[in-house]
Amino acid sequence: MVLADQLRISLDGKWRNVREQSRRELDGFGLLADPSLSMDEARDRTLEQMKLLVPTGIPAAGFRMEHGGSGDPGMAVTGIEMLAQFDLSLMVKAGVQWGLFGGAIENLGTNRHHESLIPSLINLDLLGCFAMTETGHGSDVQNLETTATYDIESEEFVIHSPTPSSRKDYIGGAARHATTAAVFAQLFTKGEGHGVHCFVVPIRDSRGNDMPGVTTSDCGYKGGLAGVDNGRIMFDEVRIPRDNLLNRYGDVAEDGTYTSPIDNPNRRFFTMLGTLVRGRVSVGGSASAATQVALSIAGRYAVERKQFSAGDGDEVVIMDYRMHQRRLLPLIARSYAYQFAQNQLVARMHKLQTADEPDPHQQRELEGRAAGLKAVQTAHATRAIQECREACGGAGYLAENRLTTLKGDSDVFTTFEGDNHVLLQLVAKELLTSYAEDVSGLDPLGMVRFVAETVTDVVKERTAAAQLIQRLIDARPGDSDSGTSLLDRGTQLSLFEDREQHVLETAARRLQRAAKDKDKAFEIFNNAQDHVVKAGKVHIDRVVLEAFTAGIARCEDPEAQALLRDVCDLYALSIIEEDKAWFMEHRRLTTTRSKAVTNEVNNLLEKLRPYTLILIEGFAIPENSLGATMLKG
Repeated sequence: MVLADQLRISLDGKWRNVREQSRRELDGFGLLADPSLSMDEARDRTLEQMKLLVPTGIPAAGFRMEHGGSGDPGMAVTGIEMLAQFDLSLMVKAGVQWGLFGGAIENLGTNRHHESLIPSLINLDLLGCFAMTETGHGSDVQNLETTATYDIESEEFVIHSPTPSSRKDYIGGAARHATTAAVFAQLFTKGEGHGVHCFVVPIRDSRGNDMPGVTTSDCGYKGGLAGVDNGRIMFDEVRIPRDNLLNRYGDVAEDGTYTSPIDNPNRRFFTMLGTLVRGRVSVGGSASAATQVALSIAGRYAVERKQFSAGDGDEVVIMDYRMHQRRLLPLIARSYAYQFAQNQLVARMHKLQTADEPDPHQQRELEGRAAGLKAVQTAHATRAIQECREACGGAGYLAENRLTTLKGDSDVFTTFEGDNHVLLQLVAKELLTSYAEDVSGLDPLGMVRFVAETVTDVVKERTAAAQLIQRLIDARPGDSDSGTSLLDRGTQLSLFEDREQHVLETAARRLQRAAKDKDKAFEIFNNAQDHVVKAGKVHIDRVVLEAFTAGIARCEDPEAQALLRDVCDLYALSIIEEDKAWFMEHRRLTTTRSKAVTNEVNNLLEKLRPYTLILIEGFAIPENSLGATMLKG
């Protein structure tokens, strides 16, 4: 078996069979985005493509067997991720239908909803949308303004948009195709509010007309994702049956009495959101898949394109230039690292979502990990796809070479399913509070007060192959100013772990000042916000490095394992090089050793240059699926 195939096997992970099936089947469906289509044509085409996916079994995989699915969450997420290699509009629209809308019905509803809705939404007889975000509230979901007021006499909920800012906004499917919405609204009964709950609300009739009291509108042209019909929804006292409340975590009896298995409103709300973590996992993985496509295009172009002479009359392949290696190879290494981390995340998600009684602490840890990985993967996509576009010069700017479509379509991934900066704060919050149950629903101010008043040890959990990681750290050589020790995995792991520990502990100390001056709690948080975000980022850096290390250990081919070790070195040292200022300011690197980091990065670039095409082939994107005309000549 050739080296690229061994890399592919390592990267494909536990759901390798799903990836192989997708490569075979999806490649024959003609799914690549067509940038020449009008907005309406692109939207209709995407819906027709979704119908091709139903027989593959991927849509059904995300639902339990007793509800009409096949009960394989890992397959569902991996299948959605594979769509991103072809068309991000299709990935997003499929994710909304089967992941968000379907996930809300499955995870927030009960038998009465499962039996009546899930089979029809799997086979697309029922088209839905996920109406959470409002014009006035995106990240702050707990303070949504849409109301759902129970009318005891009619035994109905009245869904209402009381202000212009309560308009549901940017909702995928709302502009054209969705007939039903999963609407998140503040529940009121008997004059008392019980927080945000989810309701099934019909928004269009069978002819596509708005239902009485519902007003939909179109967001129009966007920066990308032409095939997704994003829209807006306003409700004017729309009445729905009492049974349309998705009542797993809160119910209202005929007489208006509210009951819930979770008494604490904050914990109830965040438990509800936690069940929807699959969407966040899918977004991060799909961003990485799109990045791999871009790197495959730019990398193949770089080993073919020649420019300038080396003095002997022959032009030089641009990938032989050190600067071009600097531009692409560290990004390829990071994509490898994120794929190993994504595989580990999906495996953990699958285990929890198929367990009879999932461990609450592990669920919280999964939510934090999903938030952090989504943030770094989507940020990586934005940076890497732009670099790939520039690295292909004018050809990279032509729509026929796909990079501009990837750039436009992936740009919003840093925003939906949670703004990246907000998500990194969520990661830090969980670490700083040791996943304490009392803070599962706290806003930043509440987090500050908790940290200020509670003595907790900063959480440091081994994320993968715990014994292997510890053994590597224990066996690391003593620090020296030579570059040799920097290539030792134990040294790299120790540097990442030490940085995380220091950043978290110093962030905690800054926030604990609020104990002395509670009136300035918000000011203290605000002044430390950049520190908190960095705490989340450096934690995820360590998680990724540990996942990469564990992935290498699982690789059974010696040649592939050796190559992966070099790629992992490049990932680790490029992270350290980017954050040299911190390592030097905190005396983790001397000036000499800092220079050695850059020297070793350059040495790795030279060593990996001959493997550029092999590393790209490890992503296993069928060459005819790249969609770049410049590679066909």
